[in-house]
Amino acid sequence: MRADRVIRALSALAQDHRLTAFRLLVQAGEEGIAAGVLAEMLDIAPSSMSFHLAQLANAGLVMQRRESRSIIYSADYAAMNGLMGYLTENCCGGLPCCDDAACLPAAQRRSA
Repeated sequence: MRADRVIRALSALAQDHRLTAFRLLVQAGEEGIAAGVLAEMLDIAPSSMSFHLAQLANAGLVMQRRESRSIIYSADYAAMNGLMGYLTENCCGGLPCCDDAACLPAAQRRSA
C-alpha cells in the first residue's frame, strides 16, 4: 500500500462518527448496512452520515451498492488488511507474522 493511500485512510478514520461507522461495517460483514440504518445507529442526521460515508469511500475503505432505494455500504476488507499490513509490516523485528492474522469477513472465517 502506498503512503498517500495510508494517509488518506488514516485521515478518514480520525473522526469519531467515521471510525464508529467503519467498525460497524466491519462487524456487519459483506452484507453491509444501509446508510439510513447507520445514521440511526449513530444517532446522526442522514445527510451527515452520507458525508462521512463519502469520506470513507474516498479513502477506499468502504464499498457501496444500490439495493432498490437504499445504498448499502460494506467494509473493503482488502483495503483494511492492506492498511493493517502497512502499519505492522515491521513488527516482530521485521520477521513475517503468521498468515492467519489477516482479517476476513465472518462468513469467510467460518468457511476457511
